[in-house]
Amino acid sequence: MKIEEADILMFKDKVVIVTGGAKGIGKCIADEFRSQGAIVYVIDKQEGEHFVGDISKKEVLEAFASKMLSKHNKVDVIINNALPIMKGIDECTYEEFQYALSVGVTAPFYLVKLFMPHLAEGASIINISSSRDRMSQPQTESYTAAKGGIAALTHALAVSLSGKARVNSISPGWIDTAYTIYEGSDAIQQPAGRVGNPMDIANMVLFLCSDKAGFITGENICIDGGMTKQMIYHGDCGWKLENI
Repeated sequence: MKIEEADILMFKDKVVIVTGGAKGIGKCIADEFRSQGAIVYVIDKQEGEHFVGDISKKEVLEAFASKMLSKHNKVDVIINNALPIMKGIDECTYEEFQYALSVGVTAPFYLVKLFMPHLAEGASIINISSSRDRMSQPQTESYTAAKGGIAALTHALAVSLSGKARVNSISPGWIDTAYTIYEGSDAIQQPAGRVGNPMDIANMVLFLCSDKAGFITGENICIDGGMTKQMIYHGDCGWKLENI
């Protein structure tokens, strides 16, 4: 018997929402879901054929949810991916810090709240955090706080939505959205031997949203080529600190 392509699509007719899905990691995730038969709705500030709006605004989230629910009465997957601004304590204003938290934490919370009554059986929610939720560079407070917040929001939602949806987060490390192939130190410093690309994240997203991950919820998975597991001290194993 011939197996039709539609019969083997993993997410055929599943309704998927992706915030920040116009470019980069978000676009890759949206494209991969579409390739597996999903009906994908994207919201992003960038102009395009998707729903255009700033998710820091409550009324924008409500308008997006209303428009989507006018076409479908259920949601199978929510991907909270929109990127908060990165500014440090020296220059970041109160308003900018609040904006980062609105995009990175409040919007994911409120979007899930809006769609909660419409979650389909077996629904999955993925929050995109960052390896910066556990490590930092100077002058990154707004971004780091938002990413730490969404990682913590993940396990809280996983417990609150028990029996309704599985909720997990992913913390990407260095992901080059232009798919640049790095050589030399940039690649060698990574225990995995290379810099990441959006497919590294999209592959995990689709796995976590599939039935194969049915016993996984409340978890954070760091995809960073092993960088956060690497112990670095000046003078050890070839590491050297310069320009002090």
